[in-house]
Amino acid sequence: MYTEHYGLTDRPFQLTPDARFYFESRTHKKAMAYLGYGLAQGEGFIVITGEVGAGKSTLVAHLMATIDTERLNLVSIVSSQVEGDDMLRLAAQGMGIVTNGLHKAQLLERIEQFLAEEGRRGKRTLLIVDEAQNLSRSALEELRMLSNFQSHGRAYLQIFLLGQPEFRDRIAFEEGLEQLRQRVIATHHLGPIEPGEMESYILHRLTVAGWEGRPEFDEEAFAALFRHTGGLPRRINKLANRVLLYASMEGMEEIGAEAVDIVAADMIADRPGPSEDKVLPLRTSQAAGIDHVAPAPSDAPVHMIQDEALARRVASLEARLEEQDVALRRVLTLLVDWVEGGQAAPSYHTNAA
Repeated sequence: MYTEHYGLTDRPFQLTPDARFYFESRTHKKAMAYLGYGLAQGEGFIVITGEVGAGKSTLVAHLMATIDTERLNLVSIVSSQVEGDDMLRLAAQGMGIVTNGLHKAQLLERIEQFLAEEGRRGKRTLLIVDEAQNLSRSALEELRMLSNFQSHGRAYLQIFLLGQPEFRDRIAFEEGLEQLRQRVIATHHLGPIEPGEMESYILHRLTVAGWEGRPEFDEEAFAALFRHTGGLPRRINKLANRVLLYASMEGMEEIGAEAVDIVAADMIADRPGPSEDKVLPLRTSQAAGIDHVAPAPSDAPVHMIQDEALARRVASLEARLEEQDVALRRVLTLLVDWVEGGQAAPSYHTNAA
């Protein structure tokens, strides 16, 4: 493992959400501001959306690690495609309520009793629902009904909904969710980290994992990491993890763009799917020779990015194969002339090996 090779105490780019590795990019800072605002309001819904791998789960892990649990109960649900009754049971189980054999009315009564008791102790309850884009309309409606529980004008329950971008559209436009829309007090879309934040992101995670300067990354490496990942944290983590493994196997102490490009090309080739999706198009100039490879455009999509380093290696191998072919043809011609002419065997040498 590269962690031992470079003297790290932990895996810096693991995919499992871990609050220790939370990085406050501009978009994550704004999301935390909305979450803080929502907590201060003490009611309603906060909606956070983002692409797959944008860091929503890590954001929640950070929130849960920083909240004062003496004043706030935390209930977290990762939803699947559930209907209303199932959502009630998931919420009740998250509150520690035994749900076996209970009908819907009994479930609601037990939940209200739990929330009221916590309220009398001076504690509110925060329900965090992840993967909210999978929720049915009936499940969303049951969550809205749960948000009605209150006493003396103070809500017992506050709800954070986290989902993929399509969930934002559902909340905004889907018919039948008008009452839920009225309860949403803040929304934020979690975007990718910015190009100028890539170096800080990488070094932050390395430092948390015990990094002491080995290996080093040059500026071009950070630019390459952003180019291949679009700034989405999960993609960055997957690529950076493989880059460190490659660097350790190659004995590298400094990582540049070439190493990142090579690993990115390998990862593209490893993807399942049609073969045409895996091929890196090599644009060669016949006039200048096959070892000339045109650079990839800076705005090319990830699956079409030309790995210039890999291209040079492929072109070099093609050139060697062509040289070997020419040499073998020369040898065969000499042998044919020798057989047909009855001459002494010619002496020759070749660089084909």
